[in-house]
Amino acid sequence: MDLLNPVRHDPFSEESVDIPAVNLEEVDSLEAIVIIDNELDPLSPAAPNTVRVTGNLGTIALSSRHTLTDRGEACKELRLEDVCCAAHGLSILVTATKGDKSHTILFDAGPEEDAWERNVKRLRPNLSSVEVVQLSHWHRDHSGGLLRAIRMINEARQAENRSDELVLDLHPDRPVYRGIALPEHIISLEADPTFEELESAGSFVDKRSEPHTVLDGFFLVSGEIPRVTPYETGLRNAVRYDPDENDWFSDESITDERSLICNLKGKGLVVFTGCSHAGVVNTSKHAVQLTGGTVPLHAVVGGFHLAMSEPDHIESTVTDLKKLDPAVLMPGHCSGWRAKFAIEKHMPGSMVPCTVGSRIAF
Repeated sequence: MDLLNPVRHDPFSEESVDIPAVNLEEVDSLEAIVIIDNELDPLSPAAPNTVRVTGNLGTIALSSRHTLTDRGEACKELRLEDVCCAAHGLSILVTATKGDKSHTILFDAGPEEDAWERNVKRLRPNLSSVEVVQLSHWHRDHSGGLLRAIRMINEARQAENRSDELVLDLHPDRPVYRGIALPEHIISLEADPTFEELESAGSFVDKRSEPHTVLDGFFLVSGEIPRVTPYETGLRNAVRYDPDENDWFSDESITDERSLICNLKGKGLVVFTGCSHAGVVNTSKHAVQLTGGTVPLHAVVGGFHLAMSEPDHIESTVTDLKKLDPAVLMPGHCSGWRAKFAIEKHMPGSMVPCTVGSRIAF
């Protein structure tokens, strides 16, 4: 299928993209820690019968390192310096467990290094357990913290005497610059870290565009996502710079975008998406197809990229997500409040916002 000029058709018709099934292991449990997201909400509870979310103010207070001996029966002090800060981007630490074996992968690293380090120091996750870092796509709000993340992960691994090399899973097509074409001029985005910088930071760069499993088959990296819905057409007015031509060219498809997929025993597929430039319906449908069409969709977590979408686009998306029948939808980052409202309205009880500092147990 030509991803730059895709054939459009109903994603729920009998016609589908011919994709060989991938053998993805069932895992017993799944935990996700949201290190970076656009939104902070340490107060609201999750909807019943969805996921277990900790990381609220109560949890932070109970795990506080600030003990007291001078205030009667009070034994700990809640300090707001321990609460994570929101930033425009996404970073999620995902751990899958099967039997007595666990594997951990970092999905994206947010927009800039200081934000990632600050929130990690407040969340105190076990960075030494990270074996793979996957970048969903080449945009700075997902790649900006990578260099610091790699260094911090390696420091933690060295402290635990781990000798295996940290793998960085990347799409090979890294644009020199990306940008947005406005009516009168082009706004260039900040460059992503280069392959050389990422290697020098202390990672083995593994460049792949095709679907593939990692870490004993606990995780599936989707590969490029086919575009099959008529309304999910990419990032409007996106362009990329060609230094050989010294000019900018259309880049609306963002074909390097890839999701992360897990198969949770007794539940189904949990799909982590960076921005859903490919469309959250296309992304979800592709995950189901990759696993042979026999495993149901359980949850979608991350950016749905609907914040700037027209109302009819949001309505079509929610309608088609409802057909896929996920139990849990966790829109974050670039999803926007209108999409969250529409999901809650049309799929009540399934929506749990993906907010920074949350520890999510599936």
